[in-house]
Amino acid sequence: MKVFLGTDHAGFALKEDIKSFLKAAGYEVIDCGAYGLDPDDDYPDFVSKASTGVAEEPSASGSKGIVFGKSGAGECIVANKIKGIRAALGFNERNVELTRTHNDANVLCLGSDFVGPELAKALVKLFLETPFSGEQRHIRRIEKVRRIELAGKSNPSRT
Repeated sequence: MKVFLGTDHAGFALKEDIKSFLKAAGYEVIDCGAYGLDPDDDYPDFVSKASTGVAEEPSASGSKGIVFGKSGAGECIVANKIKGIRAALGFNERNVELTRTHNDANVLCLGSDFVGPELAKALVKLFLETPFSGEQRHIRRIEKVRRIELAGKSNPSRT
């Protein structure tokens, strides 16, 4: 499985820890930056690249993305702007489990101010190993999200 990583300076150290963790576990890691610690870089540049990588992979490949920042919230916003991405902010094991089983999330967003290296490793492992439940109610809801995405309208209930 390919795992695309992206971060700015705020999540750089955590990304580097997770990159080593993933490589040791045998994952194919695609590092979309940042490649060095630059306090003037901007997370949208790297998060959009990582998320686009996930979106452009054939769905059968099961590629995933993990993006990092200070809070993880801005990164989640950027990732969800990419067509085909379902990004979720991860903060504990139950939250991450539900993002996979219910939402079939394909990008995990982690905030370095809230998730340390050991918790991040546990969350990443859970994210990558937890399958989507495939339950009809969740498939139906994901399809509704896809239709909203394709419509590109700010208030789909008015259509």
